[in-house]
Order: sequence, then C-alpha cells, then structure tokens
Amino acid sequence: MARAGTARAAGAMTKLSRAERNAATRRKLFDAATKVVGKYGYADASISRITERAGVAQGTFYNYFGSRQELLDQLLPTIGLDMLKFIRARTGAMRPGATREVSGFRAFFDFLLEVPEFQRILNEAEVFAPAGYQKHLDNIAKPFVRLLRQAREAGEIVDYSDEEFEALVHMFMGARGYLSLRYAYPGGVASKVPGHVVTAYEKLMTRGLFRPDSKRKPTTRKRTT
Repeated sequence: MARAGTARAAGAMTKLSRAERNAATRRKLFDAATKVVGKYGYADASISRITERAGVAQGTFYNYFGSRQELLDQLLPTIGLDMLKFIRARTGAMRPGATREVSGFRAFFDFLLEVPEFQRILNEAEVFAPAGYQKHLDNIAKPFVRLLRQAREAGEIVDYSDEEFEALVHMFMGARGYLSLRYAYPGGVASKVPGHVVTAYEKLMTRGLFRPDSKRKPTTRKRTT
C-alpha cells in the first residue's frame, strides 16, 4: 500500500506544470525548514537536515536558494504571510472594529497550535535572520495599520493619528509575543491560551482603543404614546 501511495504521489507530480512542480518543491523546503529551525534553532538548521526532511537531494536546494542564509531570511516572512491568511480566513467578513480585532487575536493563538514552531523562529530571527525579521515586521504592521485606519473612518476609533497607529501596532505585536511566551507554551508545548487572556484583551480593546457603545452616536428613536 505504501508503494502504491508513493507511486500515485509521483504520478500527480508529473501531471503538474514545471512552474507548479517548482512551487511545490520550494514549499516543501520551506515546510522542512520550519520544522528543522523549530526543533534545532537557526544555528543548527543545516542544509542537509532541511533537504532530508523535505525529501529532496542537497543539490536540489541550490535550484531554489543561493545559500542557506537566503532561505533563512525568507522563512519568517513566508510563515508570517501564512499567518495573515489564516487570520483573514477567520475575520475577513467582519467590519473593522473591536470584534474583528479580538477575533484576530484569537486566530493568532490558534495559528500557533497549527504552526508551533513560529514562536522560536520569530524569537531567533532578529539575530540569525535580521533581514527576514524586519521584512516580517513590515508585512504584519502595514495591513494592521490599514485596518485601524478603516476603523477610524468607520467611527470606531477617534483621536489617533497614522503615526500613533503605527506605534500601537508594534505595541500589540510585542504584547502577542510576550503573551505567547507566558501562556501559549506552558512546559514548552504549544497549548490553547486560557480564556482570561482573551477576555483581558477584549476589555482593553473595547474600553480603551475602540469607542464603547455608550459613546457612539445614538440612534434616533420615534417617541411612542
């Protein structure tokens, strides 16, 4: 049965276009690097370990990356974009505001359950892959600021400038990182975050950044007799 499954997988690959096969192999290398860096760290994430995990020859690696460092610099931004897609799948239909932000907060921690290696990759990137680290911050911050602007336009946020939004976004990003270390990895294993972490964040958003219901423009009601 195993041989039959392997044969079917090989047959499926041959039916793909060259571009699709290249994209699939490149993705396999990224996925393998995620597991290897998550387990051994950047320093011990050798090309041999990555290619062995991906199931490709070491020579194949250089068809896609000029060096080990090139892959490592692209690793965190790639995972970060995957994270954004994951969060958008949960929040895409929601209007900008506190509810959407809290749902995105929950989705972030759900993503850690799907990709538990993310936190170690993020934490070590500033030293071992600084270019990738900065790119990741930009990739996350820009759409985050854009959402806050949309919330301001909708009247959900007042009295904040674009520059202040950028500062807030980095505060939120830092908070998620520290909350992950404190609550998402008890005993070093990715786990579901306790409910009080989410409710604390929700109160902070609804009573701090976003306008509470009592301060929104009241709806005009007809007087009844």
